[in-house]
Amino acid sequence: MLDLMPTLGSWQPALSGQRCAVATIVACGGSVPRPMGTSMLVSEHGEVLGSLSGGCVEGAVVEAALESMRDGGSRLELFGYSAEDAFAVGLSCGGELEVHIQPADPAELAGFGALAGRGAGAALALIRRLDAPGAVVVDDPAHFRAAASADLARLLGDDPAVLAAAAAQLEPLLRGGRAGLVRLESPGGCDPDTEPITLFVESRLPAPRMLVFGANDFAAALIPAGKLLGYHVTLCDARPAFTGQERFRAADELATAWPHRYLAAEAEAGRIDARTVVCVLSHDPKFDIPLLRTALDLASEPGLAYVGAMGSRRSHRQRVDSLLAEGTTAEALQRLHSPIGLDLGAVTPAEVAVSVTAEIIASRGNASAAPLRNGSGPIHATDPSMTSTSTLSTSPARKAQQWT
Repeated sequence: MLDLMPTLGSWQPALSGQRCAVATIVACGGSVPRPMGTSMLVSEHGEVLGSLSGGCVEGAVVEAALESMRDGGSRLELFGYSAEDAFAVGLSCGGELEVHIQPADPAELAGFGALAGRGAGAALALIRRLDAPGAVVVDDPAHFRAAASADLARLLGDDPAVLAAAAAQLEPLLRGGRAGLVRLESPGGCDPDTEPITLFVESRLPAPRMLVFGANDFAAALIPAGKLLGYHVTLCDARPAFTGQERFRAADELATAWPHRYLAAEAEAGRIDARTVVCVLSHDPKFDIPLLRTALDLASEPGLAYVGAMGSRRSHRQRVDSLLAEGTTAEALQRLHSPIGLDLGAVTPAEVAVSVTAEIIASRGNASAAPLRNGSGPIHATDPSMTSTSTLSTSPARKAQQWT
């Protein structure tokens, strides 16, 4: 539902009080167009907000959503690929989706629509019960404590044992900005007629940071490329005459400071985390060496997603010798991407920006960066943190389970 909140407040069916059903991807496997947590709203007249697959399964989801509104029940629809039945509803890309569909509470929809003003980059999380009505909005997922939440306790039936079990599974998802299914034993215990409590968690943290050091042509090209990938981009340079140039105004933040001091101060203030990317483009030893020493220390604790430095192979060797002489360990140097970027034959600043961002993406996903045509198996590797514990259907193109 988080993906729909920016537009939900202006969606006419919800504003006019029409009955609606919400369909959410709660598990996925293989190559799929949209990630877990993606939602779609369907009104009682068949109007649609959002998309789950770009067209492969939407028609079937709308039909199931209308049925859900008619009978008031929830459904779990499974969509896969069927080579045997070319006309089956499924995913031509070969992936598999589990889509949960349930009638939406009008009051909750109105409340979700009111959250649109927070902006797409604001921290926010949503915990929904799939086996029963109810949801909890979490304003600060990075610091959420389940035991201190009266709203969560009410959602779980005010059972302390269930709340304690929920905390162990919910809090890592919320703090990591991830989506996932959480299944909890209901107060009925082992009674086979009692359904488990099923929660779906969506968590969104503030945009990760990209710190670009060195105000030059390459930085001017990398700034918009980083923003396109969803990073909050900061440009830092010690020289005011450089950072003050108009071409760098696209950066979210401009800092005129010695790079290593700026990075250390940001870390001290708690504004650096394991999603932060550091790109050193100045290739000037008086800036680079102290900055890289600081960055490589931070790469181990609290952690950085990526540290890259621009320069030729010769300058890289000189840089490594200088860092070793100043006490940087060989193990720490293994975390340095230098020369920065992938070998794409890049020449212009714009091409270099593509090379750098490609390496960041590959590093972030632990990917090979090899051409897709040379590989085999699913194109999109499955991230265990982004799939549910349920078992996906592999044979039928579509199968449904109705929850009563």
